[in-house]
Amino acid sequence: MAEQTPKRPARIRFDGRILFLTEDTSLIRHQLEAKEDLTYDPGLPLMNNISTDEITPGWVCFYYDETLGEYVYVGMREGAVKKDEVKQGGFAVVVSGLSKGCGSSRETAPYAEQAAGIKLVIAKTIEKIYGQNAQNIGLLTSTDFCLIERIRRGEEIPLHEFTRGLDPISQAIVEYGGLFNYNKARLAGEVAPPALATKRRPMNIVEKIIARHAFVRAGQIGIEAVKPGDALFAVADVRFSHEYVTPMAESLFKQALGKEARVTEPESVYAFRDHLTFLGRVMSEEKRKLGLLDRANGLATTQESFTDEQGIKLYGENPAGGSEAICHNAVVEDLALPGQLVIGTDSHTCMAGVLGCFAFGVGSTDMANAWYTKDVRVRVPEVVRFVLTGQKRADVSAKDVMLKILATDYMKEGKGIGQVLEFAGDGLKAWPIDERATLTNMAVEAGGFTGIIEPDEVTLEYLTRIRGLDADEVRKGFLRSDEDAEYAARFEIDLSEIRPMVATPGDPRNGVPISDLNEEVKIDTAYGGSCTGGKMADMDMYAAVLKRAVEAGRRVAPGVHLYLQFGSQKIKEYARARGYIEIFERAGAELIDPSCGACINAGPGASKSPDQVTVSAQNRNFPGRSGPGQVYLASPYVVAASAIAGHIVEPEEFLRAPEAELVGA
Repeated sequence: MAEQTPKRPARIRFDGRILFLTEDTSLIRHQLEAKEDLTYDPGLPLMNNISTDEITPGWVCFYYDETLGEYVYVGMREGAVKKDEVKQGGFAVVVSGLSKGCGSSRETAPYAEQAAGIKLVIAKTIEKIYGQNAQNIGLLTSTDFCLIERIRRGEEIPLHEFTRGLDPISQAIVEYGGLFNYNKARLAGEVAPPALATKRRPMNIVEKIIARHAFVRAGQIGIEAVKPGDALFAVADVRFSHEYVTPMAESLFKQALGKEARVTEPESVYAFRDHLTFLGRVMSEEKRKLGLLDRANGLATTQESFTDEQGIKLYGENPAGGSEAICHNAVVEDLALPGQLVIGTDSHTCMAGVLGCFAFGVGSTDMANAWYTKDVRVRVPEVVRFVLTGQKRADVSAKDVMLKILATDYMKEGKGIGQVLEFAGDGLKAWPIDERATLTNMAVEAGGFTGIIEPDEVTLEYLTRIRGLDADEVRKGFLRSDEDAEYAARFEIDLSEIRPMVATPGDPRNGVPISDLNEEVKIDTAYGGSCTGGKMADMDMYAAVLKRAVEAGRRVAPGVHLYLQFGSQKIKEYARARGYIEIFERAGAELIDPSCGACINAGPGASKSPDQVTVSAQNRNFPGRSGPGQVYLASPYVVAASAIAGHIVEPEEFLRAPEAELVGA
């Protein structure tokens, strides 16, 4: 009889110190330097919104082994943690506030905590992707602060206290100590997800897609209905990764399945060299001396070898400069279709939801498993519906609308964590795909599972024009939410009431109208690019402002550097064909070929010092995300107008005012 896959013990003791990540970083320093533990006080302000960029900054992710444990939290605000301090501090538990693990889907974050000796993460709320990544690698998480004193007393904590409230699949993964062990047991027939018994019911578009893709047994895909909370495995139509993550996923894949393991149906798997293309242009000499540039370039080399070996299509570098495309732009332009299920090793995979597909980010372990099984675990999420009505002002874009939504109490209080944001309404009908894509792209900034928009005639026109697809074939994937479908919440947004917005530094949920800023915010850098701000419609917006400025004899303000970066080669050619490149250059902008770049502190436009101020069209501004400076998020209109003005301004005067009023303004 074959030996069964081992499970965790039924009770767990956490022998080690408890590290409190506090709002007052001097208290963190005290715990690390003096090695004195804090007495837990429920009134102690704990640090909120600790992003994965702070847990493992971009350059730390060039490692994907136990070395990560040496660098955990080195990106934390105010330099609160230094190399090796956590690993050498004897900590077994770490405690923080709201939204632990927000931001990027990088699995290196919980992996680094685990490699530093952390066995349990306690936080007031835990972000969806981070929490799932922790489960996948066997790192325990909890939102129960009563555990703190019990652990301090040396009490053994029953394992079921860490599985309470989890769906059956997640519960089993925790019990088996991680996803690979669980799947080993699953494939051996030792464990199986419980059969779903959900009866036919009204469903929203997300539930319909999941039901169509549910794995029942070999050769049988699809079930009648699902409801929120149902746990299952769903078969993916598109699986993609990029050079930041592919090597780690490959390592896990071959560790689990052997060096000769083959990716199942590689024709539906894609890889991208898009995140670190321009790293050499911005990496400091100090980091170069540590060999980090060679290590980063090695990630791309490893990815290329893997894709060659497995027969996977690689979107690589372009001979004319930069990458072929940022992965999210390419998935929308080339790959995803309505009604499909799309997974990628990046939190902004949700951008593809603009086409009416269910698209979401996963970690390295999930992808390594999906390469083999084709399926991915899904707990059917709740959906919150945003109905857009009215007509937005000429100087307002989708970015302003999204910043307004993110600034609602619902999102700031973490109620959107793990939920899907469905966007609908008459106000959305006239929007082009690119503007709609800004909404779905940034759904993850609310801690959301993903974003989605029902496909319509705009979707059909886009896919037939961009890809030359047959309209009837495209329509086969069109799904609609039932009129009586259930939602966790419904909101109506009157577009006419929204004014140009910015999100102040630290969090995309810090949105305020520009008119409410207390003082003039002078800028050093204006960055227009990233998957969010480097689309064709974004180029239209930059050009609209800069053309008026150039016609009025104005250029980028002295002391300000304006960067404009294309999201793909197709977008660059679009800008060239419309005469935008000449406008951009006459205005004084520096143009950058396609790549991720400044958004992840890996290309031109990233800040160099803490006092540097940037206004950016990217999607997130967590501390350290784009360098040590202060980042304000804004629309392409605002980015371009602010570059001309030298400080953050509303763009209306650059879009509507007579030229005579612009001169000398």
